[in-house]
Amino acid sequence: MKLLLDVPNPALEHVAADIRTAIVGAGLGNQIKLSTATFFAALKVSYLPSHGDFHPEYQQLLGPVINFLRDNQAPLLVNTSPYFSHIENPGQVSLDYALFTSPSIVVTDGSLQYQNLFDAMLDAFYSALEKAGGGSLDIVVSESGWPSDK
Repeated sequence: MKLLLDVPNPALEHVAADIRTAIVGAGLGNQIKLSTATFFAALKVSYLPSHGDFHPEYQQLLGPVINFLRDNQAPLLVNTSPYFSHIENPGQVSLDYALFTSPSIVVTDGSLQYQNLFDAMLDAFYSALEKAGGGSLDIVVSESGWPSDK
């Protein structure tokens, strides 16, 4: 099920709770996890990864979702596409870094070193979640890709 996080909806929390109640009531609470997807642009800051932080207006929408997922031990689904970071900032985000083909470390953030953008993007999202009270959440990459010419 997809809950639209970019559309303000005060009933979102109640809808998710009602669906979760129905799943548990059917005896499937340990088999089915209710989650939703978000997109990487929800981050206001993604560089350095440890500085990851949500846009304030998006945080307002995502906060109750983070609480719901944390309370129900469900992952947050994240759509992340290194392509867009490269296309929007080709001078700062090399093609090799975006395509997992960099021959060496590109970004150092404290004790962590990144040879590909995908890992840095995920860690930025984890950092933002930690700051928003969702540090215990797992992330599942629900969508990623690179456009083709064909």
